[in-house]
Amino acid sequence: MLYTVGEMAKILGIPPSTLRYYDKEGLLPFVERSSSGIRMFTEKDHEWLKVIDCLKQSGLSIKDIRNFIDMAIQGDEASLKKRLTLFQARRDAVKKQIKDMQETLELLEFKCWYYERAVQDGTEERVRALSLDEIPGQYRDIGAKMKNVHPD
Repeated sequence: MLYTVGEMAKILGIPPSTLRYYDKEGLLPFVERSSSGIRMFTEKDHEWLKVIDCLKQSGLSIKDIRNFIDMAIQGDEASLKKRLTLFQARRDAVKKQIKDMQETLELLEFKCWYYERAVQDGTEERVRALSLDEIPGQYRDIGAKMKNVHPD
């Protein structure tokens, strides 16, 4: 089955202009055109676009995504190990981002608890004076990290 830019954009949940931009940037060398020049996408193109989106979401630049596509075009013998290395690096970077964001979420959760308690008490002083044992268990680790600095 063939899809137009608009149809493929709708399937992917992105604006058609994004697909046109990808094409302009050389990310869609595999997309065929009709005799009248209209881009026509296949199911295989959809798979490629999902990989492009994955790489983009992982923080890879358009230039580096284009380099990946160039590697894929070179074939297995020339670039298979390089592509594996690229995906391993992106995986590791995303794992680090997730870990960093988890730590950020934990701090935000702690600060929400902290200020909810301060609002209830009408002051920060009582919350600030709590010992680690008085801080709820789910906030204790981050509370321990925060104890040596001002809670703001």
